[in-house]
Amino acid sequence: MSASPFTQTYFHGTKADLQIGDLIKTGNPSNYGLRVQAKYIFLSATLDAAIWGAELAHGEGKERIYLVEPTGEIENDPDLTDKKFPGNPTMSYRSKHPFKVVGELKSWQGHPAEQVLAMKEAVAKMLEKGVHSLNDED
Repeated sequence: MSASPFTQTYFHGTKADLQIGDLIKTGNPSNYGLRVQAKYIFLSATLDAAIWGAELAHGEGKERIYLVEPTGEIENDPDLTDKKFPGNPTMSYRSKHPFKVVGELKSWQGHPAEQVLAMKEAVAKMLEKGVHSLNDED
């Protein structure tokens, strides 16, 4: 039996230390917005969006990019699609269904430190203004 090729590669950026076969599930504190118990988990079909996910994730762990397979339906992430990037060019999605870790990307280039700092400051300013994640709603 031969292995079947990926039909679509999805990435998940995080600071969590996961193993092949682990399931990424909802219920953990979200990385953005009000940091409430997450109703959704996120993945992207672009490496750049996953890198941002790893760089902006809360925690002190190592930034990691995992290759993941959705186990159920995925939908556009409304924070990025409708609010900032109509048409979803970041190819960022959310789901209430777990993602199965199928690999880890060990070699990738992060954004310049000053760009990451600017993004973190922009996110903090949005929170100060009371702008929260659409993913905190529903």
